[in-house]
Amino acid sequence: MKIINNIQEMQSTALSYRREGRRLAFVPTMGYLHEGHASLLREGRRRGDLLLLSIFVNPIQFGQNEDLGRYPRNMERDRSVAADCGVDILFNPDAGGMYPEGFQTGVTVRQISLPLCGASRPGHFDGVATVVTKLFNIVQPDVALFGRKDFQQLALIRRMTTDLNLPVEIIAMPIVREPDGLAMSSRNAYLTADERESALCLFRAISRVRDLFASGERSIKALLHEASAIIELEPSVQIEYLEFRDAVLLKDVQVADSITLLAMAVKIGSTRLIDNTVLGEEL
Repeated sequence: MKIINNIQEMQSTALSYRREGRRLAFVPTMGYLHEGHASLLREGRRRGDLLLLSIFVNPIQFGQNEDLGRYPRNMERDRSVAADCGVDILFNPDAGGMYPEGFQTGVTVRQISLPLCGASRPGHFDGVATVVTKLFNIVQPDVALFGRKDFQQLALIRRMTTDLNLPVEIIAMPIVREPDGLAMSSRNAYLTADERESALCLFRAISRVRDLFASGERSIKALLHEASAIIELEPSVQIEYLEFRDAVLLKDVQVADSITLLAMAVKIGSTRLIDNTVLGEEL
């Protein structure tokens, strides 16, 4: 596995592979890799002649009082996971290279950026759209893989790729969960044992809503009431949002159907967790 830190070297390397007709599969991450990331890498290995992984904790997607400084990092472990998954190139640029002095250009995906996480994290998705566009331009992938746990991010990247005619196929991969249902996340490392137990209310709420939907319940009000009641049983869990949206453009919905998204964000202590499900899809 080759490690590249220099942006120009990464771009020229990728372009040379493309000229040879190699198919490049790309998984962009912020590191602290877990089984969710590994599932993306294994699928990328299957879909490309070359598998490229980026690890970059993107400063412009963090708000002023968010966890940029303490975001978990473990490059030694990440290199081991990457090698085990068959990564050919690990691209690990620094912030100064990605955003040199005088940097002032950004990418905005207007409507999809506004609800859900966008409402409480202003500017976050501008940072996501900008860094993903830059990474696509540097790495020049044929296919890029993203997890469905960050569903709004996935919807935004799909829209951006379509709107800007970026020649990248976007592959969505299922949420990977712990045996007890907790969605895998790098931020799970922040949770104490008690907080982690409380966090299971998210999966309980998702499971209850899916059961009701499967039984024929279509009332958004009724489904929302059931999900809220389960989460509110945990006194340490504060709901930031709990909403039902169209799974394509994230528009409001009045009646649940098979492409309705249930999305939630909560705070447990100082940790912010997100989770989601699309009602008509397999869990």
